[in-house]
Amino acid sequence: MNESLIPQNLQFVKQEIQTLATQEGLTPESVRLIAVSKNQPIESIQIAWEAGQTLFGENKVQELLTKIPLLPQAEWHLIGHLQTNKVKSIVGQVALIHSVDSERLLLEIEKQARLKGIVQPILLQLFISGEETKSGLSPEEALSLLEASNQFPHVQIKGLMGVAALTEDREIIRAQFQTLSDCFQSWKNNRPNFTELSMGMSSDFPEAIQYGSTLVRIGTAIFGSRNYA
Repeated sequence: MNESLIPQNLQFVKQEIQTLATQEGLTPESVRLIAVSKNQPIESIQIAWEAGQTLFGENKVQELLTKIPLLPQAEWHLIGHLQTNKVKSIVGQVALIHSVDSERLLLEIEKQARLKGIVQPILLQLFISGEETKSGLSPEEALSLLEASNQFPHVQIKGLMGVAALTEDREIIRAQFQTLSDCFQSWKNNRPNFTELSMGMSSDFPEAIQYGSTLVRIGTAIFGSRNYA
């Protein structure tokens, strides 16, 4: 992709998000854009930064750790699957870990955050797609962890995350986002820090905003196709 198109693409995506948020009766600021920079060179990320984008998301720990020092003033999120053996290196390095998909992983994050003397913000990932290639907690498992959150004083559960099925059927996508949204709305009562609902990517972010997403994860629509070489 021509890197000169990144500012134009970024502006288009931001405008679309604002329009969709307004249509849902939301303030434009209530839906934040995560520019997914997986497999993108730092030069492309720098262009997006200079065009006003401050929040970036990466899928892989190692790639993320190489990019953070190159743009430390940005807000970085880990949005991809996190293995327990990578927790030690990422805790304290990112503003938010989206993909906490098991109790075992949560316990390891608590342990490493305690050792570092910090509180690590996270999201609980719910399994909504029905696809075997994706991971996540059942609503029952997630609620159990949320209700036991006082056992994890070095972890702050900020909300929920989910990935919809890869399908052209918009009704399936809406139903899956509805499931995630219903859990979020039901569980956020009396939990002042439970504020984030991370759902929606380049192919389905309009539906995600319709169902209350506060964080949309968009890469291709900004940066173009990724370079996997």
